[in-house]
Amino acid sequence: MRRDLRSVVRLLLRRQGNYSQESMAEVRLVNLKKVYSNSERKKRNKKKDPNAPEKKVNLQITEEGIVAVQEFNLTIADKEFIVLVGPSGCGKSTTLRMIAGLEEITDGELWIGDKLMNDVEPKDRDIAMVFQNYALYPHMTVYDNMAFSLKLKKTPKDEIDKRVRQAAEILDITEYLTRKPKALSGGQRQRVAIGRAIVRDPAVFLMDEPLSNLDAKLRNQMRAEIIKLRSRINTTFVYVTHDQTEAMTLGDRIVIMRDGFIQQIGTPQEVFDHPSNLFVAGFIGTPQMNFFDAHLVKKDGKYAVEIGGITVELSEDKQERLLAKNVAEQDVVLGVRPDHLTLCENGIKGTVDVNEMMGSSVHLHISTEGKDVIVIVPTNGEVANFAMGNTVDLTFAGNVAHVFSKETEKNLEW
Repeated sequence: MRRDLRSVVRLLLRRQGNYSQESMAEVRLVNLKKVYSNSERKKRNKKKDPNAPEKKVNLQITEEGIVAVQEFNLTIADKEFIVLVGPSGCGKSTTLRMIAGLEEITDGELWIGDKLMNDVEPKDRDIAMVFQNYALYPHMTVYDNMAFSLKLKKTPKDEIDKRVRQAAEILDITEYLTRKPKALSGGQRQRVAIGRAIVRDPAVFLMDEPLSNLDAKLRNQMRAEIIKLRSRINTTFVYVTHDQTEAMTLGDRIVIMRDGFIQQIGTPQEVFDHPSNLFVAGFIGTPQMNFFDAHLVKKDGKYAVEIGGITVELSEDKQERLLAKNVAEQDVVLGVRPDHLTLCENGIKGTVDVNEMMGSSVHLHISTEGKDVIVIVPTNGEVANFAMGNTVDLTFAGNVAHVFSKETEKNLEW
């Protein structure tokens, strides 16, 4: 049978070592919902270690069971890198497993390209998944682990060899191809797991906390490797993590989740600069944002915040957004990031509790206005002297102040 032109082009691309997808791999999740019924919960609990500590969750419990994910709507563009991030138990891994077909979808629709995937078997979804625990076959060599899925598909031997060696070269694990997993470090095993997924040439690449078992130095190295990898294998990524640093550095967009609900979707810069609510504001950013009790006032048509005896007028763009929503004067939660607070004269009074020397800066833990806050003070190569018990004055600019409703916890600008 004669191959059509598209098949020939695809074959040529593969022979050139290009792992990009020919078909569009847009992923759409429409009103996705996952409920663990009481019978499912009992089965899952039986598998758990009875001595393991119980996880505290705030998920909604209904007559159907525990609602792990609900009202999840997201369109992931072809070749986009999306990161699902949130604390343990927020539903991010469950969402990923529904995309993979490892969890049944209770309600809603999952589309990959133009195909509805709700009832499609995992093996037929054209996805590859990298797990937290590597899931390598211990009796097989690295080469055989990476080649296994291709052998099941009866791929020609020369094609298998080419793909495995190309993936190994990309991940810098060629010298380990003849070793077994037990002879590798954690970082090397994770590279093998990623390589096994790469050779499948998937339409969608799913990664479930792949770096959480690595130490801090290896995590940083592997994060950089994943960024490089993304530029070399042009496919759609869905990445799950509880680490907001990973989310901020890897994602084109990040989806912040809490208790089964999406809190905000946006680029890393958007969610950092314009958090939609108190949870997002406190979750994104290291150290986390400082929060104060303050009062939002409006004088001569201009909004300002009053706190600790000082008044700070908000920036023009914030003025416009608050005016457009006709926000009333009210008590608010004021959010200011640690590197946006500055030392001054005649500001908000505080007392130094702890000072942490971080090299290029000092992190001051300060008691002020009944709160414990952190201030990052650059040292600029000078000796910093902030003794415990010292009194300091703090201030901030109007363009870095975030005002949240005390009732709804939502950002009043949005």
